[in-house]
Amino acid sequence: MSRAVVGMIAGMALGFAGYFGGFGAFLLVAALGAVGFVVGRFLEGDLELGDLFRTRDDRRDRRR
Repeated sequence: MSRAVVGMIAGMALGFAGYFGGFGAFLLVAALGAVGFVVGRFLEGDLELGDLFRTRDDRRDRRR
């Protein structure tokens, strides 16, 4: 499934949540979608747990 289709589905889910559930439901769906995205990237191996907790200075040092 292409990223455009995934983005369209996510946008439609947020739209339905906002329309039928109000702004609180919209925020809940957006937050759970972000958590799901991070977990998915972690499970695919594209993201390491340390990347989430590393400070900005540590990131600069790794690039050198």
